[in-house]
Amino acid sequence: MNTELRLYRHLPRHDSTAPSAVTIGNFDGVHRGHQAILAQVREQADALGLVPTVMTFAPHPRAFFAHKGQRPELVPTQISSLRDKAARLAEHGMRQIVIQRFDQHLADMDAGDFIRRLLVRGLNTRWLLVGEDFRYGHKRSGDIDLLRRMGREHGYQVQTLADVADDQGQRISSSALRTVLAVGNLARSSELLGAPYCIGGHVIHGRKLGRDLGFPTLNLRVPDPCAARSGIYVVRVHGLDAQPLPGVASLGVRPTVTRDGALLLETHILDRRVDAYGKLVCVEFLEFLRDEESFPDLTTLTAAIRQDAQGARDYFASHGL
Repeated sequence: MNTELRLYRHLPRHDSTAPSAVTIGNFDGVHRGHQAILAQVREQADALGLVPTVMTFAPHPRAFFAHKGQRPELVPTQISSLRDKAARLAEHGMRQIVIQRFDQHLADMDAGDFIRRLLVRGLNTRWLLVGEDFRYGHKRSGDIDLLRRMGREHGYQVQTLADVADDQGQRISSSALRTVLAVGNLARSSELLGAPYCIGGHVIHGRKLGRDLGFPTLNLRVPDPCAARSGIYVVRVHGLDAQPLPGVASLGVRPTVTRDGALLLETHILDRRVDAYGKLVCVEFLEFLRDEESFPDLTTLTAAIRQDAQGARDYFASHGL
């Protein structure tokens, strides 16, 4: 089977009519509940000779309606960037990712048209997996029964999946993951994700203030609004060496040095100089150290950074890399 990942922002696909095994959802975080869904899609795609496919939405439908209603406080925080989401979906065997723009046109689309245009003509769907409460189309009028009726007409099979629970019987969901990230509970986020929480991206140029203070940083843009609690973290950085590198990171708006309010992830690699500009890295969050603070001057800020770096060294001395 072709293992190349293909991303589509418009349907029908411009380069394929291959039949697809499809699941639909936002997949923010690609947590263990999502992973169970993807495993089923991959298994059925292999069995039926189909292309394993995810249809997701940008922006999140709740974000679209929150902005439309001028209720920005209802915009859900983002666990992962689009790049990180696509990478995780590919890791779990997806070969087609449709990033469907959620706009007024899609919100107004008749439920039958949603099926005909996106699933039938768009992806040549032959097998579909959705949650038991999946809704689609204008005012969420489409349901599982309509999917099944039109499936019989257009030649695709519909499966539903109940919520996935953890070992304690608690539902694994993006909402639960957002809640624990918001308070810096990285042990629980790792349980829900099946791995430590991470933010990836290309290293960008910053203001070089960290270098001037003796603590050079590699800087990443982050999802906005970001689900993770602003503050200082012990981290591990992948992508700069054969082995991950230990570091300490600040996720926040840098209140001591700027007032522009732009959220940034600044990571200082411990006891090592690296040339990271432009490189694709993944910063893995291991432990929350403290909240972001505004300091009266750069001398006080530097002392705090020095203490944070020592806290990270102590962590790695105790836990290893």
